Amino acid sequence: MTLRLYNTCTRKKEEFKPITEGKVGIYVCGVTVYDSCHVGHARSALVFDVITRYLKYRGYEVTFVKNFTDVDDKIIDKAKATGLPFSEVAERYIREHNEDMDALGVERPTVAPRATDHIGGMIRLIQALFEKGLAYQAGGDVYYAVEKFPSYGKLSGRGLDDMMAGARVDVNEKKNNPLDFALWKASREGEPWWDSPWGKGRPGWHIECSVMSREFLGETFDIHGGGEDLVFPHHENEIAQSEGASGKPLANYWIHNGFVRINSEKMSKSLGNTCSIKDMLGSCRPEALRLFMLQSHYRSPVDYTDSSLAEAKLGLDRLYSTMQGIKEILAGKTDFSRVTMDSLPARHRGVLDRIDALPVRFAEAMDDDFNTARALGYLFDAVRVTNTYLAEERAAVSAATLFVLNRAKKHFEGTGRALGLLGSDPDDYFLEARDREASVRGLAMEEIERMIEERKQARAAKDWARADEIRRTLAEKKIILQDAGSTTTWKIE
Repeated sequence: MTLRLYNTCTRKKEEFKPITEGKVGIYVCGVTVYDSCHVGHARSALVFDVITRYLKYRGYEVTFVKNFTDVDDKIIDKAKATGLPFSEVAERYIREHNEDMDALGVERPTVAPRATDHIGGMIRLIQALFEKGLAYQAGGDVYYAVEKFPSYGKLSGRGLDDMMAGARVDVNEKKNNPLDFALWKASREGEPWWDSPWGKGRPGWHIECSVMSREFLGETFDIHGGGEDLVFPHHENEIAQSEGASGKPLANYWIHNGFVRINSEKMSKSLGNTCSIKDMLGSCRPEALRLFMLQSHYRSPVDYTDSSLAEAKLGLDRLYSTMQGIKEILAGKTDFSRVTMDSLPARHRGVLDRIDALPVRFAEAMDDDFNTARALGYLFDAVRVTNTYLAEERAAVSAATLFVLNRAKKHFEGTGRALGLLGSDPDDYFLEARDREASVRGLAMEEIERMIEERKQARAAKDWARADEIRRTLAEKKIILQDAGSTTTWKIE
């Protein structure tokens, strides 16, 4: 099977050929740390988490670099508004970002560099651009001369003449061209600064990624990614800086994820419809959010609504319910070790053939530009087959049954791992789901457990009227009791 991915730069799917066989270098633009992360950040993080997970699933050794922009106008503005040093503002939101990513189950990158740790490299790259005639100084600022880089616009597909015609009139008369962008900004009173050949100042936004990607992945690396809002101007400017200095391609493949919409509206702070990751996870399991995001192809927009999230939760429940059913039957049983494919009865073999198709079909879908939507369809197909089989076999479990279910469990765990799903024990999953739902509905779990204990004592005393009364009281709160011998469990209807 051949992995093919859509390259934003060429606007077509291409066979993936890494620079070094068996290894992949990926750079993804991270967040500017001036505020809490929102659902848009979650989408990008989950997309590239699954991409790196799948590459590892395929056997690649992945070096994944994702940066933090920890000096920027927005960070400085937040520092002024709060009275804190800009570094403390950045540190706070880096910490929040990491907590959010951990909560989402996003694996940490191989390297997470901060812009302020690479100022020296930025200065050296700017000097190299001066030597190539691509940079000029205007006062204490330094700009990139866009017109001197002939291929400017190749990533976004915009021609320089068209961009010039549509360019906003820039009030900064120091620039030679409205499209020219800052490489270095002269310091202003009360702002952080570093010494440079052009005076005290700080780097422009775009230069940092050119430097950090080169530092950790080399002048040319395999994959550069980010949200589609970064195609222009950020990634276009990265190409101009990096390729202008080195004369080599910056990245061989460019991957961009689509936008998130909130209830069919574009997400925007001006519209007041942004939703922080912390707020989302207050009422939604991380895996449910992940499943919701993966049900759409990464390049497509997703519409975040309460109903779509609820549907994803039901889908996740189905996956875990299947895993729970398998766990219950396999528990402590090992008497299937002598079963082989050749000795498997035809009825069981037919079911296993359908379940064994999962990893093959899963890989076919993911190899087609990381098509998680189709891959999930195949996963749920296998779940339906397994559920039917579970229902048929519960009454008379044989060694063949155990053999088939053990194989299904391994397939579900393998594909789940590649997607970042099914990471919990199914029993723990349903207990946590129950407790979360109780908390959301404002039910005190201590009170529920107290009433269940009181009912247990009433039953022991053969006070059936009191026991039934407690059951009815809990049922009115949508709490359903399930008795199994001397054990009582509960769930929320």
